[in-house]
Amino acid sequence: MYTDPIADLLTRIRNAYLARKLDVVVPYSKLKEGVAQVLESYEFIDGVIVDGEGIEKHLLIALKYDAQGKPVIEGIRRVSKPGLRKYTKSKAIPAIRGGFGISIVTTSKGVMSGQDAQKKNLGGEVIAYVW
Repeated sequence: MYTDPIADLLTRIRNAYLARKLDVVVPYSKLKEGVAQVLESYEFIDGVIVDGEGIEKHLLIALKYDAQGKPVIEGIRRVSKPGLRKYTKSKAIPAIRGGFGISIVTTSKGVMSGQDAQKKNLGGEVIAYVW
């Protein structure tokens, strides 16, 4: 049992990239699925598939590498933690690595990137930075 499922998701993705795996399997939750879909929409991963039913449900995340075989994700960092939540207004969402990365934010309208949240004028909890 783990207390921070998002940190577990990010760590599994990071470790799979370090081990040069093609995909990674993580237990399912709607929040994890939202984070994975944001990563897919910004082409940090190749795809995400929800597999199984009920308690057997999990996410299959296909990882993405460049032409030289290097991982597309250079870094991934958890921002808001269970012990210290980080919230921000839409205008205060930071640009990551000069615009080469994204922040993942959970808002009242769902999980989205920081850029999308700014366009929709939504603030929320900053989950992670990816570059």
